[in-house]
Amino acid sequence: MRPAPAMGSWLRLHWPLALPGGVLALGLLWGMLAPLRGGSHELPLELGTAHAPHTLRLTLGVQDVLLLRNAGRVPLVCGPVQLAPGADMRLPVEAPGEQRMSCPALPGGSLLLRVVPMPDPGWDRLRWRLDSLSEAIRTLPVRRPE
Repeated sequence: MRPAPAMGSWLRLHWPLALPGGVLALGLLWGMLAPLRGGSHELPLELGTAHAPHTLRLTLGVQDVLLLRNAGRVPLVCGPVQLAPGADMRLPVEAPGEQRMSCPALPGGSLLLRVVPMPDPGWDRLRWRLDSLSEAIRTLPVRRPE
């Protein structure tokens, strides 16, 4: 029976696999424990454009102000707000939950606001970061090649 190899010899032998694994572990640890911060608490929504979403997620303490902006040439109504062309309105949220607002300018005629509490450090925060990344990728504007 052979003795088990020492840790140093294992790392020397398998460093090409250990290095990416260590970088991945550090990235996951950062995603779980790093504080959430950002420059602005506003989440902009441009009405009057073809690619406006019909569902938005706001997070208390991170992005807790909905910034409605009319990008069209006619007045628009969204929920309790009437926006003149080129005008904007900030709607702060204060409690978690879901709220549906009628908004004829959007596809489907309504906007669903999901307000979630700030995630706790750990798996919840990592899940929140991954959901935010997937949402950002999913809502990238489609541009034709030049």
